[in-house]
Amino acid sequence: MTTTALPTIRPFPGSDPVADPAAVVTGEHWRITVLDAGTFRIEWSDDGGFEDRASTFAIRRRMPVPAFTVERVGEGDDRVGAGGAVAGGVVVTTERARLRYDGRPFSPSGLVVETIGPDANRWRWGQEPRDLGGTGRTLDDVDGRMPLEPGILARDGITALDDSESFLFEDDGWIGTRVPGRRDVTVFAHGRDFTAALRAFHQVSGAPTRLPRWALGNWWSRYHPYSDTSYLELVDRFAAERLPFSVAVIDMDWHRVDSVPPQFGDGWTGYSWEPSLFPDPQAFLAELHRRGMRTTLNLHPADGVRAFEDAYPAVAEAMGIDPATEQPIPFDPTDRRFLQAYFDQLHRPLEAQGVDFWWIDWQQGSESGLPGVDPLWLLNHFHLLDSARSGDQGMTFSRYAGPGSQRYAVGFSGDAVVSWASLAFQPEFTASAANIGYPWWSHDIGGHTRGVRDDELATRWVQFGVFSPIMRLHSANNPFIRKEPWVFPAEARTAMGEALRFRHRLVPYLHTMNHRTAEGTALVRPLYHLEPRRDEAYRVPNTYAFGSELLVAPIVQSCDPVTLHGTARAWLPPGTWTDVFTGTVYAGDRFADLHRTLDTVPVLLREGGLLPLAAEDQLDATANPTAFEVLVAPGASGSFTLVEDQEDPAGDTGRSAGTRLTWDAALAEFRVHATTGAVDVVPARRDWRVTFLAAPADGQVVSARGEDRFSVDLTVESIAGGAVTLAGPPVVGVDAREAVRRALERAQAGNAEKLAAWEIVSKDLPRADRIVELGTVDLPEALRAVVVELLGSVHPGER
Repeated sequence: MTTTALPTIRPFPGSDPVADPAAVVTGEHWRITVLDAGTFRIEWSDDGGFEDRASTFAIRRRMPVPAFTVERVGEGDDRVGAGGAVAGGVVVTTERARLRYDGRPFSPSGLVVETIGPDANRWRWGQEPRDLGGTGRTLDDVDGRMPLEPGILARDGITALDDSESFLFEDDGWIGTRVPGRRDVTVFAHGRDFTAALRAFHQVSGAPTRLPRWALGNWWSRYHPYSDTSYLELVDRFAAERLPFSVAVIDMDWHRVDSVPPQFGDGWTGYSWEPSLFPDPQAFLAELHRRGMRTTLNLHPADGVRAFEDAYPAVAEAMGIDPATEQPIPFDPTDRRFLQAYFDQLHRPLEAQGVDFWWIDWQQGSESGLPGVDPLWLLNHFHLLDSARSGDQGMTFSRYAGPGSQRYAVGFSGDAVVSWASLAFQPEFTASAANIGYPWWSHDIGGHTRGVRDDELATRWVQFGVFSPIMRLHSANNPFIRKEPWVFPAEARTAMGEALRFRHRLVPYLHTMNHRTAEGTALVRPLYHLEPRRDEAYRVPNTYAFGSELLVAPIVQSCDPVTLHGTARAWLPPGTWTDVFTGTVYAGDRFADLHRTLDTVPVLLREGGLLPLAAEDQLDATANPTAFEVLVAPGASGSFTLVEDQEDPAGDTGRSAGTRLTWDAALAEFRVHATTGAVDVVPARRDWRVTFLAAPADGQVVSARGEDRFSVDLTVESIAGGAVTLAGPPVVGVDAREAVRRALERAQAGNAEKLAAWEIVSKDLPRADRIVELGTVDLPEALRAVVVELLGSVHPGER
């Protein structure tokens, strides 16, 4: 943290846009920069000049120079071709790729990149894009799928990112425009080494924001004219029902809307609190902080600053306007003077009252007074820099503007339509964003607008939200679209409450992944990031990795009317995978249809995986826990380093501590290692419950035991560490008969057929034989699928 505020208009941290000359190969009208062994920047210039300013995509081009060779071809005696271009070309070769370029304006025959090695392939300029997709600007009014903007990953291993139309940043951090007649393209040629491709992307474009810990808890949002009293009453009811929230989102009714004098137009844009609802804003925000919540206010800045605003006189004076004229001040973020007043006079006074960050709800297109300059980009960029003026990470909440947007914290995906089709697309949309390095989507969980009431849909959406990057409930200004769990029937209400509580228990894991995300590995990733050479991984777009330990397959379709189970199709990578809620263990390297009742969703822990959770009574997302539960899938050894840092209202996360957790399957030993780093940011003494998703060995003393798990407790001094050694290796696998019995009991099917099936399942026969014999029973196919899934799981002693 700095003691003196940094200027809002400044180069983005880490910017270094001029490449090392040793990485550059030039011709009269072209320039090639070898950014790394698989990444080339290729420029064409009609005027022979080249661009060294940072762009919205590329802020850092000075990188370690990789080994490469250059072969000049066709130079002859410096012949000049059409348009004045040097006729000679070049072949640039690295350990990963070879670039062939004829030195002329880009063409399919003249610009070719080939990968070298096991993923050998060829790309030509102008060919049809074959990337795996990236993300999109908004899901506003999208009911189902929509086309994705490009990403930088492809199954054939080569993609091109055309940066020619983006705007630029001058050396002092202000905006600049491009010179016409120039082309600026970056080619990523890493084969199916997707990790390397994304590493290169982040080295050039900047790392994702590391979020403050509190951003990883539940967010409450509703478009509704709350008053200070009604909002605090709502928060207190949440607390009484043990429904944890860490962020209070206050939509546009915080400011004057209906009370705007008619001569000034409507109340879409506003910067003045509505006094009839919030007579004492500072006291209201202080009460939210006292309850452990951070606050964001909605912004619609498009209508500028009008004379009814509290801050109008100060803004007018800053712009050289006589306030007595009541002249409206247009929103123009390309005007340096306006932009400074926008922050100094409109936002900082509200932040001094207690506003923590801003929800930038820009919906007015991508044009401004400067060609190629998108107002959304300017809002995202300068809001982040202004919020980080104390030297911390900064925090914003806004729509995606294009490659490079990962630098600007949390993405708002827009007004989601209430429908199963909308929910069904969100997991894929979220995971695919990792293909363009964009990790922190926040969706309108439960849907915002239109649709019909569907309690099952609302519940499944909340469950997906728990296992998405940001968990933000939201709904439209409609009394019949609600997200408070208590407005739902008992089964849905209970499931939603358990899901919301589990999200806060996940915060220690999520915050560790937050630190990892800031290094370039997104929390949510498609399975082909894990297994890029397995075709199966590309066939399940809604199954994704959730951090380093978990695989999630959200249920995004309504339940079967016979089984009352929802279904998700997943592909399980090699190894075994254990459901953290049911304890069911699945053999990997196969597809599986996973069936779940409304109270749960498939969340699978990898073999040897360790999942640190806050203890059930430790639901404050702003504080490092004094007690944990660690779930262990004990079929193999594993380790996990828990990362924690010091939270403060500004979100400073500069000092961190690491606590390594290890499970040694051969020794049957679980160890909490001594905390390292900034040890003072964690409690000196903590309680650890270690829960093994398995059965205990004979003679094992346990602290707690369930049908599919057992626990052992220990108390550890953080600076010393501690360990527990079990009586023997846990027994992995669950006998499925009890789970089958419950499924049959619940099923809306014939009792005689269910009894016949149960008699077969109860037999002491090999499971394969029982599955075959089930074929003789006239069960509904959906019910048979549930029973076969359970019988096909790993049983005790099989692994």
